[in-house]
Amino acid sequence: MQKGVKKEMAKITEEVKEVVGKSKGFAVATATKEGEPNVVPIAFGKVLSEDEVLLMDVFMKKTEENIKANPKVAVSVWDLDALKGYQFKGSARIETSGSVFDDGVKMVKSMMPELSPKAAVIVKVDSIYVTSPGPDVGKKVE
Repeated sequence: MQKGVKKEMAKITEEVKEVVGKSKGFAVATATKEGEPNVVPIAFGKVLSEDEVLLMDVFMKKTEENIKANPKVAVSVWDLDALKGYQFKGSARIETSGSVFDDGVKMVKSMMPELSPKAAVIVKVDSIYVTSPGPDVGKKVE
């Protein structure tokens, strides 16, 4: 746990977990220290806890460089069949060993054995926003 001021984290609800579970991919936005944006599709991810999301790094280059320089990220996830979506905003960290990385590698290899993940990207979620079409679009999930 970080020392100092404790920031209130967003809670990933059951409905949000359901959308993540049904998603066919994640759009992950990062930026350089100077603010140059980058968005990439990520195929492998899941909810780790009520305030963390795991994304597996298989091919990241700019994204990894950006996270190291500026850990602030946004992640968009959606269930097209149900027309539900959410955006997570938070800080990312990269892990290349340990149980979370090992579990992520197993997840990737169970779907595509030929891939070799390089790292686990763990996003500590600060806020969640609705991206579903309708009157709640843009609303912060409390």
